[in-house]
Amino acid sequence: MLQGHQTWVFDSKPTIIASAAVGGPHEAQGPLACDFDLLHDDFWLGQDSFEKAEKKLQEEACETAIKKANLKKEDVQFLFAGDLMNQTVPSSFAARTLGAPFLGLYGACSTSMEGLALASLLVDSKFAKNALVCVSSHNAASEKQYRYPTEYGAQKPPTAQWTVTGSGAALVSDTGEGPKVTAATIGRVIDMGLSDPFNMGAAMAPAAVDTIEAHFRDLNRDPSYYDVIATGDLGRVGHRIAGDLLKKHGLNIPEEIFTDCGILIYRKDQPVVLAGGSGCACAATTTFGHFLNRMRKGEIKKLLVIATGALLSPMSYQQKESIPSVAHAVSIEL
Repeated sequence: MLQGHQTWVFDSKPTIIASAAVGGPHEAQGPLACDFDLLHDDFWLGQDSFEKAEKKLQEEACETAIKKANLKKEDVQFLFAGDLMNQTVPSSFAARTLGAPFLGLYGACSTSMEGLALASLLVDSKFAKNALVCVSSHNAASEKQYRYPTEYGAQKPPTAQWTVTGSGAALVSDTGEGPKVTAATIGRVIDMGLSDPFNMGAAMAPAAVDTIEAHFRDLNRDPSYYDVIATGDLGRVGHRIAGDLLKKHGLNIPEEIFTDCGILIYRKDQPVVLAGGSGCACAATTTFGHFLNRMRKGEIKKLLVIATGALLSPMSYQQKESIPSVAHAVSIEL
């Protein structure tokens, strides 16, 4: 059911019956390492390219989520998947392995909540019993496509973020036990004219604020409704900007419940992460790993995740375009 201008309310409250998080070497050194189902000690994962390694990350996340749900691959009726690579090749190739009907997505780093919203919509409308969401990113593959190959050793400013190497998957079903997806606010594309690809937190912050405001406006809900409100990958720079903008607009979210996946996933003193984490896997692994684990323990009852995405490409940057951004919010409750 549509409520307000851009929020879906799911009457049947689809259930996340299982989820999985897979990560790489830097994620293994971070404070959320114990929330990953599988961690790798190198970027290659035994493959001969970073893109193939990313495909393997997705395959492992999907297989782990399905196994944890005590289901078979054949029980997955639809797969929503996406990543940051050209033509979302890792997702397409992982979908080839899984064999489920496939809907490829691209929302940049907002893809995890875009996928969760669509999978929940499909289950809520009774067009599917089980739908799987899986997204990934790989630091070295992303650097090669968007910036400079890792081997080049380019210096980065402190506003830059470290793309998470990992994959997160969630299995949404019309039956079973687990956290419920109750609502989703679909974001608008917001562009404030910023063009620095090494400061994407600042570019994405206005989109996050726009979606957060829409969510509370459409549902006539106060921020105190939630135990945790987490943006996707604004990092330390963007998260601070988002907080300032929300206060300026009269929406005061208590600091103790307002956080960011890009801040949580790495230690502040970890080398090279700079302003924090980013990438499709940032919000996905933190949500489908850390936050859902906390919900299953009863530590969190009501969670709002606002995954943020910078919709730039190498071509748009070379043509001196600014960075349009989008954010999608999903409400998950026990």
